[in-house]
Amino acid sequence: MRILFACGGTAGHINPGLSVAAALRQKYPQAVIRFAGNPDGMEARLVPAAGFEFVPFRAMGIQRRLTPYNIYRNVKSVGLLMTAQRRAAKIIRDFQPDFVMGTGGYVSGPIVLKAAKMGIPTATQEQNAFPGVTTKLLARHVDKVLLAVDKAAEHLPPGAKWTVTGNPIRPQVLTADRAEARRKMGIPDEQLCLLSFGGSLGAQRVNEAIADVMAWHSGTGKIRHIHATGQYGVELLPRLLEERKVNYRNDPQLDIREYINDMPACLAAADLVICRAGAITLSELQAAGRASILIPSPNVAENHQYHNAMVLVDHEAALVLEEKDLTGQRLAQMVRELCENRGRLEQLGRNARKMAITDANEKILREILPLLPQK
Repeated sequence: MRILFACGGTAGHINPGLSVAAALRQKYPQAVIRFAGNPDGMEARLVPAAGFEFVPFRAMGIQRRLTPYNIYRNVKSVGLLMTAQRRAAKIIRDFQPDFVMGTGGYVSGPIVLKAAKMGIPTATQEQNAFPGVTTKLLARHVDKVLLAVDKAAEHLPPGAKWTVTGNPIRPQVLTADRAEARRKMGIPDEQLCLLSFGGSLGAQRVNEAIADVMAWHSGTGKIRHIHATGQYGVELLPRLLEERKVNYRNDPQLDIREYINDMPACLAAADLVICRAGAITLSELQAAGRASILIPSPNVAENHQYHNAMVLVDHEAALVLEEKDLTGQRLAQMVRELCENRGRLEQLGRNARKMAITDANEKILREILPLLPQK
């Protein structure tokens, strides 16, 4: 059995593919699994690290904001697009897959589409509540469209064969123990733990608002605050805190990091999470049963993070604060109101947990196994 995955661009596209591939390998140890992705993307690092074969396939998106550099990028993108089907066909012929699955990113479109045209069984997995262009394009051609939420089906073309499976999430999120995580971090049972982050690179507006939140609660000892600045916030946040006279170096309740490498443990310890609204992040919030204040990134295709966030808001499982309305004062006010109303904080978490799909891998396998050759 030979299975080809196509994905790339962000961890939100790559990790679901890796999760499904691991589940397939566990069920079929003899299966040969290969990933196709951009050689310069994070998939080139994450896929081999997970123990899977990787083959390069260059693809680039069209930049809508026309700057001299973006115009140059768009010329390259068009050139790659014109040769994409030929290059995809070579990857498919060389590997001879029995099944091809895409989990998003510019790479997945040409490869999954070519496989479908060659008569190979195919599927695509959409993580967001508002499907991207690639999913909409592939929906007419693939054998299965696997959705994270049923809301996404409203935006698919007629005739698409879709089913809701949820997003694959890290098993560590499901198994992390709250009491153990808080014990290791030295967080007393009665203390509220606030977890905040804006992505691996960091978001300037989020860091600016978090500085005001920290200025509000610093020195009170009432809140343990874990915050990831991201790469671009490493120097920014300390400067902002100094401007606000926050003695962050000597406050044991402020845990400031560049990245959060132990996210499952931090989610387990947290009472409230402030973050963007990426699809996998939201799935993990639901699995952990955590209340959240979501700040959707406005810098994503078709504003899909806002649509993701509103699914939770509609289920009374989160609050949303759009970036256009984001100020440190407003964010601090929202946090304060939740801290003073623990009942509502806990209810948001319970509602999030009710939305969780914790067996997404099993659901996905049930959908794609009938498409695989039974050898």
